[in-house]
Amino acid sequence: MRRSYKFLLRPTGKQVIALTACLDDHRALYNAALEHRRTAYAKAGVSISYGDQSAELKHIRAEDPSGQGRWSFSSQQATLRRLDRAFAAFFARAKAGRAPGFPRFKGKGRFDTVTWPSNGDGCRWDAQSDHPSATFVRLQGVGHVRVHKHRPVRGTVKTISAKREGSHWYLVLSCDGVPAEPLPATGAAAGIDMGVSSLVTTSDGRHLANPRHLAAYAGRLAAAQRDLARKRRGSKRRRKAAARVAALHAKVRRRRLDGAHKAALAVVRGYDVIVHEDLRIANMTRSASGTLDAPGRNVAGKSGLNRSILDAGWGVFLTILSHKAESAGRELIAVNPAGTSRTCARCGHQAKENRLTQAEFRCVRCGHVAHADVNAAINILRAGLALRDAAKAA
Repeated sequence: MRRSYKFLLRPTGKQVIALTACLDDHRALYNAALEHRRTAYAKAGVSISYGDQSAELKHIRAEDPSGQGRWSFSSQQATLRRLDRAFAAFFARAKAGRAPGFPRFKGKGRFDTVTWPSNGDGCRWDAQSDHPSATFVRLQGVGHVRVHKHRPVRGTVKTISAKREGSHWYLVLSCDGVPAEPLPATGAAAGIDMGVSSLVTTSDGRHLANPRHLAAYAGRLAAAQRDLARKRRGSKRRRKAAARVAALHAKVRRRRLDGAHKAALAVVRGYDVIVHEDLRIANMTRSASGTLDAPGRNVAGKSGLNRSILDAGWGVFLTILSHKAESAGRELIAVNPAGTSRTCARCGHQAKENRLTQAEFRCVRCGHVAHADVNAAINILRAGLALRDAAKAA
């Protein structure tokens, strides 16, 4: 399996300056390469490829030895590949008829990662030490940076990335050949229904709470954003106020990620077969504001629901669940969510009137009464088992 490990870096003051310079120079390279492509096509109708720009790197480094020339050649190639992927995604969206989203220039707040695509080429991971305070990573132009390795690294390190988040720096290792860690069989299967009142409801009646991290920090965030709005643009105080807002959002993000890990682990430990809805979260949280000609309805309510769904972090949870299920040897099945919340788990009757409230389900045909999320989870489990049986019979 391929897995990523993220560790906190503990650079010295001089190393922080070097890491910042490395990030700024790679951002400048990205923006210059983007401008090169735009200008060549606008002026001469010529499309510039990754190969063309990679070939020019040698000359760029030779002309700027104290700037671009001090960093790893392979990391600069990775930055050019990043731009190439952005253009590939742009053309794919345009071909599919979606909003294209032309690649844009990266400001300081939109370029936070430098990647070395091969361990040993411009970077080297210290694989010998298992002690958190005695582990280092060597980065060309920066030196040996101390790493807080809070857990062992499995498999073979392939790529190394340095990432800035606020005032902190992190190391991200992408590893191949990470061994699975299968859990003991439980003999149980469950369908799980994602929700807002409870993050997860299982078909056997378990409820995993939704911590609502963003709502818990809403007051502090509102105060910090009001303080930011009062500051003069370009001032030092505004930068400090913006950093406080970013730090609060980072704390919310870390707590949401930690909660998702714990919830996914609880589900994986409890069941051998896990069935979940194949949710299209981007579509579910699309704005309801509409246009001037066709304004949306119930915009305030839809906006609040969108915020609650994003705060719950369904997408984060399902991604983590798939990784943990693969490592633990569990079977994960995704099913179409259509009708699962309105169908009676006892008689199979589907009607809008079956769902009286957010929490109560009462079948208008057979009178079956249940918690609405538990009823939906049972339907999800049945659909998943039917899908698995059909796949085996094929």
